[in-house]
Amino acid sequence: MGFNLGIVGLPNVGKSTLFNALTQTAKAQAENYPFCTIEPNVGVVAVPDERLYKIAELEKSEKVTPTYIEFVDIAGLVKGASKGEGLGNQFLAHIREVDAIAMVLRCFEDENIVHVEGSVNPVRDAQIIDLELIAKDLETVERRLERTQKAAKGGSKEAKEELEHLKRIKEILDSMEPLRKHKEDLPEETFSFAKRELFLLTVKPVMYIANIGEGDLPEGEENTHVKEVKEYASREGAPVVVICAELEAQLAGLSEEEKKELLEAYGLSEPGLNRVIKEGYKLLNLITFFTTGKKETRAWTVVKGTKAPQAAGKIHSDFERGFICAEVVSYEDYIRAGSMAKAKELGLVRLEGKDYEVKDGDIIYFRFNM
Repeated sequence: MGFNLGIVGLPNVGKSTLFNALTQTAKAQAENYPFCTIEPNVGVVAVPDERLYKIAELEKSEKVTPTYIEFVDIAGLVKGASKGEGLGNQFLAHIREVDAIAMVLRCFEDENIVHVEGSVNPVRDAQIIDLELIAKDLETVERRLERTQKAAKGGSKEAKEELEHLKRIKEILDSMEPLRKHKEDLPEETFSFAKRELFLLTVKPVMYIANIGEGDLPEGEENTHVKEVKEYASREGAPVVVICAELEAQLAGLSEEEKKELLEAYGLSEPGLNRVIKEGYKLLNLITFFTTGKKETRAWTVVKGTKAPQAAGKIHSDFERGFICAEVVSYEDYIRAGSMAKAKELGLVRLEGKDYEVKDGDIIYFRFNM
């Protein structure tokens, strides 16, 4: 699995419509009333990557296997979710389980679709969601503080160190700011503690999806709401993907040729799915490498900075344990050569050892012993 992205938003902002379009399923009901989605719907989608199919074509592979992204459609949040309003505790628990959050914000006007807050204001909606996540994190931290303070008074060195982490975290949350906005301000150990020990919600990276109407395509540049979202997101350096969920829903049922024609009619070069995945990869610092042969060409997802033995371990644990070296060629060099055999002939395939950091687009053959 590449990563999982939780689709979060207030009711009736287009979350479930977008989920259906992205996963090309009808799992999530798209209805005009709050709490239509109660249990999270999960959809697994192949990551579109033209490089994978080009490699397979040149190597004449019998099978092509992409890497995957998991979308989790989480029910709409409302004010008071952190206190259990609107089944809030269930929803917040589901957010805890995803790698990153895609916050869907309504940027279209439609009097036939009610807004739970009575008006369209995407920045307000984003702040409502953040405040609920912060409130839940504060509840978690305060419970842990009470326990840790008792242990620290008893002389526990570990408890005293933990207490310092908790105080720093609580200070930020008390200011009603999510921790992700202060990652650079906190010691790495403190942020890691918040993420791996406390499993706090506001440490998760966020991308914003501005859902526009068809009349605002292709990029919603004249849409005031989109401008507000971009300005708001820029304060934390978060990505914004402008998307029309209704158009994505139409694309889901079309052939590739029909999709291309419809996209061109709206001045778009690719579906919104592609842009969501690309930004999601950047958000989580992910890259793709490939393995290829006559039997199969396959894409693999790893975190940027992953060393060759650990990348080999993604394929099979035996590959990591018995790692000898990696035969590597960049995608660009491979394409220039036209085949793996030709790349080797031209000296473009190099041997890399255990300290080599895998690069995006690398095509790798791992040598190992059992």
